[in-house]
Amino acid sequence: MKIWLPYPYRLDSFADLAVTVEVCPSPAETPSDPGDVEFFVPPFLSTGPVVQMTAKMPALRVIQLLSAGADAWVGRVPAGVTLCDGRGVHNSSTAEWALTAILTHMRTFPAFIRAQAKGHWLSRDEIGLAPELTGKNVLIVGAGAIGEALATRLVACEASVVKVARTARDGVYGIDGLPALLPTADVVVLLLPLTVATTGMVDAAFLARMRDGALLVNAARGPIVVTEALMAEVGSGRLAAALDVTDPEPLPDGHPLWSMPNVIITPHVGGAVAGLLARAYALAHAQLRRYIAGEPLENVVTGDY
Repeated sequence: MKIWLPYPYRLDSFADLAVTVEVCPSPAETPSDPGDVEFFVPPFLSTGPVVQMTAKMPALRVIQLLSAGADAWVGRVPAGVTLCDGRGVHNSSTAEWALTAILTHMRTFPAFIRAQAKGHWLSRDEIGLAPELTGKNVLIVGAGAIGEALATRLVACEASVVKVARTARDGVYGIDGLPALLPTADVVVLLLPLTVATTGMVDAAFLARMRDGALLVNAARGPIVVTEALMAEVGSGRLAAALDVTDPEPLPDGHPLWSMPNVIITPHVGGAVAGLLARAYALAHAQLRRYIAGEPLENVVTGDY
């Protein structure tokens, strides 16, 4: 059995399995004939060319993603191939990013950083008293594994957390509860998968329901938010935003969002931490072991996600 991995990292960790392990970093750098690859682990955030490469893999049976989102692959996987996502790999790193973004905004760090770049001591009289996360109401839209990891960290900061998911369950509201919940939140965090239903979900009406001064945090996918509607709200100063993803992405040089003082932007690095690859390859190893043993795979993508 042949398996393709995306990076030359700890390949010896697969030595206990009866497989041929090769590294395929991109469609332009295939190590051998793709025709007999049975288990494929694409690079992080793979899109078009990598997805299209599977058409040349007639023996392929499993695609194990390293990303939590599978939107680039849904509906494009060859018949007879099981698609699995990287659920669990990004829990700590993305939750840390979201918490960092919230605290960075709450404690007005962007203003201090801009002042530091100018060599200016920004006094309390100039900036005023910063808000704090303690006692704030945080609405997590997308109460999956990452949402739960973030909730744990927010509670430790003495914030109140409300969780929303596609369908209601104990302790979690359904998505139909959003209209009533949005006006109560100081912070709204998006951790949803990108699907037909969630594309453009955060539109002008959604944003209008958020309370004045609230912060929108997008750690999910850019197209969930209607960029023009967001620009109108943050441009007026009524809302603030912290974005790890944008639409378009990458965000072009000179785009108006870059220069808005109440917007924090990072270049889709929420999951990019030193320990990520070790967790990702541990998942791939466990899934490969299950596949060889004929056991059910975990994180199987059905429908949109």
